[in-house]
Amino acid sequence: PCPLCCPQLEGLCSFLQLSTCPEHLLVRFCRWLLALSPDLSYTSAAILAEQLFLRRVLSLSQPPSRHLMAALASFCSKYSQPFCRVLVAAVLREPEQGTEQTKLVCELVEECLEPDCVQLVLSQVLEVPLSERLLPVVQAVLGRQVRGSSLSTLSFLTISSSAGAQDQLSLIVAVFQEVLPPKLFDLLVLTLCRQAPAFATSLSYTQLVTAVLTMYQSQVR
Repeated sequence: PCPLCCPQLEGLCSFLQLSTCPEHLLVRFCRWLLALSPDLSYTSAAILAEQLFLRRVLSLSQPPSRHLMAALASFCSKYSQPFCRVLVAAVLREPEQGTEQTKLVCELVEECLEPDCVQLVLSQVLEVPLSERLLPVVQAVLGRQVRGSSLSTLSFLTISSSAGAQDQLSLIVAVFQEVLPPKLFDLLVLTLCRQAPAFATSLSYTQLVTAVLTMYQSQVR
């Protein structure tokens, strides 16, 4: 079948009332999406991310249900780039959003997103004015760097003795796959320095700076 154009897809989503359908059906729909072949285009995935999740996430006043989290995890497993560009960006840019949205982004960073999308989230945070509400997101990104490197290192130490040369090379690459790119790290440090006066009494800011200095002491001069 021919792919739907954007207005057609948006109209279909509206007709099916995907933005308000019961959450247990949302899980089934996302699983169906993952099984589609060929994969959705970036544009189509972005439209679906908005239609399926944006209203639900922005209206959260309590922790998301297990059905909603399952649907988010399912969608992010294949279409995390458009998801971040649409939904995470909307959450970060809305200064009135509450703690539930921030907690959700942190959980997605810690449990669902691929390394390149974790870095995308950090770059999105650094594009908006840094606030106390966003500090946990940065902390979640840094925690992901530590956990990713630690798990990869453990895998390397466990497997390397019996692996071939090519496998050993792949494992070495995996150890460093979640290290922040130099440009993104420099932007993070610059932002933290510039925002220091605004967070003079913030314990979260102090903890974040301490974490950066600890993790990247060889890069901080």
